[in-house]
Order: sequence, then structure tokens, then C-alpha cells
Amino acid sequence: MAMGRRSALALLAGLPLLAAGTAGAQPVGGAPRIPGRYTMTAFRADSDTTLAVYESADGTRFTPVATHAYTPPTGLVRDPSVLLHTDGWYYLAYTMAADATSIGLARSRDRISWTPMAPIPMLVLGRLEGTWAPEWFVDATGRVGIIVSLTWGHGFSAHLVTPLGPQFSAWTPPIPLLGLCPGRPGSLGYIDTELVRFDGRVYAFVKNEDTKLIELAVADHPLGPYSFVAVGDWAGWGGPREGPSVVPLPGGGHRIYLDAYTEGRYLYSDSFDGFRTWSAPAELPGLSGIVRHGTVLAEFGPTAAS
Repeated sequence: MAMGRRSALALLAGLPLLAAGTAGAQPVGGAPRIPGRYTMTAFRADSDTTLAVYESADGTRFTPVATHAYTPPTGLVRDPSVLLHTDGWYYLAYTMAADATSIGLARSRDRISWTPMAPIPMLVLGRLEGTWAPEWFVDATGRVGIIVSLTWGHGFSAHLVTPLGPQFSAWTPPIPLLGLCPGRPGSLGYIDTELVRFDGRVYAFVKNEDTKLIELAVADHPLGPYSFVAVGDWAGWGGPREGPSVVPLPGGGHRIYLDAYTEGRYLYSDSFDGFRTWSAPAELPGLSGIVRHGTVLAEFGPTAAS
């Protein structure tokens, strides 16, 4: 089992244990900043050992930065998630294998040349059977962590790992996110957890592994407890869908990107009322059948204009 909630909260209270924030973080309160560039990292549809990187000025029309940017020394580069850190480096977290007990990590200055880093081990008790779908998360103070989907063979549940220093060389044990775990015997639970800060709360977009639909939960703290506020095909996105990635739009509102993996299509949908309603899903130009399960990073500030 993973770290208990009381120990987790005590750990998170220790600010020196967490790394500094990222240039890609949207601040809480005040006027929202306008994204200067969107970067997508995804694995290629024809090779789950190959990372592809794309960029866009408007979040809709993406052009290649590097279609064969990175192949890890061993294993896969599935479900890649990208972070732009305050040190000027892009950091990539990814699924190494279906039965992996670690998360892959790499970094790059230019999004083209990537250097592998030491994997992030999941320091847990019991026989871990899979570590999947990492997603970077930035809290309201600018501290970073990674949400991972873990399974001990009885469904997936979301956990948070945080760096113990600025070099990303040591990490905490996984901390469970309350409410984002299998809710009944036999359930496959939740995977592909994407946390989004909005209006002082934390929203979790998750794939219900039983229904293969993207659902929405909300909490007052990144660790939960989370309460589901929208289940089933509530937004009209259909299914199966996976890999939800949510970014702010230049004109206000948010966009979600979705992998319609059984159809070979990549979709997007927009919301302008705080995640309550969404536009009909549309196909992302030029990427369907080319990439799978990516993350889109909204970049702000001078780096995004370079």
C-alpha cells in the first residue's frame, strides 16, 4: 500500500521538499495570462517507443517540432506528459511498460533533443503490477508533482509523487488521492487522471476504466477527498476516450484534448462556463491516426515566444 493521508499531508506541508514551480502554470486569482504557445507531446500511433512533439499558436493547428524526437534506452514512451520548469528545461514523464513499477523521465532544452534521466520508482508495499499514465501537476503555490495510476491487480487508483529536491533525482512514495480509487468490488477504477486548478478548487478529469468514458470529480485539495460531479457521457464526448488533457484558451475558457483510440481519431472540445458544458467534439486537424495519448502544455511568458 502507499503512504497514508496523515503522513502525506505532513510531507506536503514541508515546502523545501517540493520543487519550485513551472513557467507553464496558470496563476490563481487576478487576470489570466494568455498562452503564447501550445506544445503537444505524444507517442506515435505506429510506434509506442517513439515520442513526437508538435506546437501550435492557437491550440488547434499543430505543426511538427520533431516527429521522432525521443526513443528511450529501454521500454516504451507511452502516455507522455510534458512540463516546462522554471529552470528552462522541458521534463517528460511517461509509461515505460504495462507492468512497470517506475515512471520514465527525460528532459530537453529545445523539445527536439531529449536526455533520459533516472526513472521514478514507486516506493510502495505489496506487489505492484503496473504504473501508468503519469501527468504533471502544479499546485497553487507553483510546486510540482506527478499524478500516476497504480494497480496492485485490483483496479487503478490515482496517486501523487513529488520531488524531494530541485534536481528530480529523488521522489516521495506515492500518496493516494482520496475518492479516485475503485469504488466497488470488481471495478477497474480510474486512470489517466488530469488535475486542473480552477476558481480555487481542483478538478480531476479521469477515465472510468469500467465504462471507458471521461468523468469529472472535484476537491478542495489536490489529495482530495474528491466528489464526482459529472459521470457517464455527461459532456457528449462519447467513448471509448482516454488521455484527457485540459488547457486554458487565449480568449478565455478551456479546451480538452481526447484520444478516441478505437476510432483512430484525436478530438478536442471547449468549455466557457467552468467545465459545466462543452462544445461538440471536433477532430484535431492533421493528427488523427498519427499520434496517441498525448499531453498539451500551455506555455506562458518569454520562453513561449522564443
